[in-house]
Amino acid sequence: MDVRRVDPHWLIGGLAALLPVALIGALLVGSSVISWQQTWQSLAGDGGHTATILWQIRLPRVVLAAAVGAVLALCGAVMQGLFRNPLADPSLIGVSSGASVGASLAIVLAAAWLPGLVGLPVTAASAFLGGLLATLLVYRLATSALGTSVATMLLAGIAITALAGAAGSLLSYFADNTTLRRISLWQMGSLSGAGRDRAMLMAAVAVALAAWLPRYARPLNAMLLGESEARHLGVPVQAIKRQLIVLTALGVGCAVASAGIVAFVGLVVPHIVRLLAGPDHRYLLPASALGGALLVVAADTLARVVIAPVELPTGVITALLGAPFFVALLYQQRSRL
Repeated sequence: MDVRRVDPHWLIGGLAALLPVALIGALLVGSSVISWQQTWQSLAGDGGHTATILWQIRLPRVVLAAAVGAVLALCGAVMQGLFRNPLADPSLIGVSSGASVGASLAIVLAAAWLPGLVGLPVTAASAFLGGLLATLLVYRLATSALGTSVATMLLAGIAITALAGAAGSLLSYFADNTTLRRISLWQMGSLSGAGRDRAMLMAAVAVALAAWLPRYARPLNAMLLGESEARHLGVPVQAIKRQLIVLTALGVGCAVASAGIVAFVGLVVPHIVRLLAGPDHRYLLPASALGGALLVVAADTLARVVIAPVELPTGVITALLGAPFFVALLYQQRSRL
C-alpha cells in the first residue's frame, strides 16, 4: 500500500464532502431501514413510528458519534504535536484510564448501595471527574519550578495509567456478574445511551474545540522544531503546553464520559492525515476532526447493522477497522527505511 501526499485543501474538501453522506446513511440505515420517502414525510412533519426512530433515536446518536470522533481525533493531533511523536495518543496524559476508573467506581458503588442511581448520567459524570483528576495529577507530577517536562509527563501518564488499570481490575474483581457486564460494556465504548441532551452537549464541545484549537497551529508547528527553537521564535512554550493539556483533558474527558472508551481514533486518524497531507497543523487539525467524525459515524453504523438486531460496541468496531490499517501503514513505513 503506497501512501502519497495529497494537497491538504483537497483532503479537507474530500472529507467535508464525505461526512454528510455518512451522516445521512447512518440516519437511514439500522435494524429497520428508513426510505427517502419516509424521511421526507418525517421532515414535512408527519409523525409516527418512523419519525420517532429518526429524530428521537438515530439523530442524537449520529450527532454524538460525529462529535466524539471529531474531539478524539482533534485531541490526538494536538497530543502528537505536543509530544513531537506521531504515535502519541490522548491516553498518554491519563485521561482515558482515569475516566475508566471513575465510571467503574460509579457502577460498582451504585450497584452495591444505591441501585436506583445506576444509570448513564451518574456514570458519565463520574467518568469525567476521574479523567480530569488523573490529568491534573499527571500535570502536577510533571511540573516543577523549571516548567513542565513533556518527557516526565509521558512517564507520569504511563504510571497513572498502570495505577488506574490496577484499580479498575480490583473493582471488577469485587463486582457481581451484572455489574461486571456493565463495566465491560462501558469500557468497550458504546453510543447506545445517546440522547438529545448528551448529543447537544458533546456537539457544543466539538464545535468549541474545532474553533479554538486551530489557533494553536502555528505554535505547534514551531514546537515541532524543538522547545528551545520555539522559544527563540517567540512562542510561550509553557503557557501553550498548559493550555493544550487542559483543553485536551476536557475534550477527551467529555468524549469518554459520553461514549466510553472508543479505541484508536485519537491515534490512527491524525497519523493517517499526517501521512497524507503533512505535519502542518493548520491543515492537520481540521482534517483530523473531519476524519475522526467520519470514522466513528461509519463504525457506529456498522456496529448497528453488521449482526442486526444485535448491536456491537462501537469501540470494538473502531479497533477492528483502525488497528489493521495502522499496522499496514507502519509496515509500509518500515519497508522504506
